[in-house]
Amino acid sequence: MAEEQQPQPPSPRREVVTGVPRGARRAPAHTPARSEISEQTTLGATYVRALMRSQLRAGLFALAALALLVGLLPLLFLLPRVASGPLVWLALGVLVYPVLWLIARAYVVRAERNEADFTGLVTDPAEAPGPRGRR
Repeated sequence: MAEEQQPQPPSPRREVVTGVPRGARRAPAHTPARSEISEQTTLGATYVRALMRSQLRAGLFALAALALLVGLLPLLFLLPRVASGPLVWLALGVLVYPVLWLIARAYVVRAERNEADFTGLVTDPAEAPGPRGRR
C-alpha cells in the first residue's frame, strides 16, 4: 500500500529589516537645552540665569575673601607691638600677595567649572570635546 504524502504547509516567510544599526544612530543636532537658549524661551532664560547666578556666587565669594583679607589688616596694625615694626612691612609687602593669588586662582577655577558644567548641559554628547588637559 502506497502512502500518500500530504503537502506540508509552507514555512512562514522571513522578512529582512534593513536600517541603521542602533549603535550608529546619531543624536539630534541640537539638544533641547541649546535650542531652548537659542530660541530665547522661558526655560532657556532659566538656564542662562542659573549660569549667571553661579558665576555671581563665585565672584561674591572671591570679593568677600578679599574684603576679609583687606579688612583684617588694620586690625593687625592696631596691635601694640605690631604697629611700628617690620611685621607691618612684611604683611603689606610679602604676605598679602600669595593670599591674593590664591583667592584669584580659586575664583578662576570655580568660574571655569561653572562654564564647563553649563557647556556640558547644552552640548550634544556626540559633539562633546575630549577632556581638557591641565595648564
